[in-house]
Amino acid sequence: MAKDFITGRKTEFGNKRSHALNSARRSWKPNLHKVRILVNGKPKRVYVSARAMKSGKLTRV
Repeated sequence: MAKDFITGRKTEFGNKRSHALNSARRSWKPNLHKVRILVNGKPKRVYVSARAMKSGKLTRV
């Protein structure tokens, strides 16, 4: 579910590294908001990242 409708950004995975180079799995989640935007001229409620909203890649309703 955690996927940006505009850019397709989703959860990324990697390692948390300490100074002793111990590794533990962790994840980075996008900053998603549920907003109403125009999709093909019709309003639709979708999840959009804050980064996509700031860049102006969508038109809010």
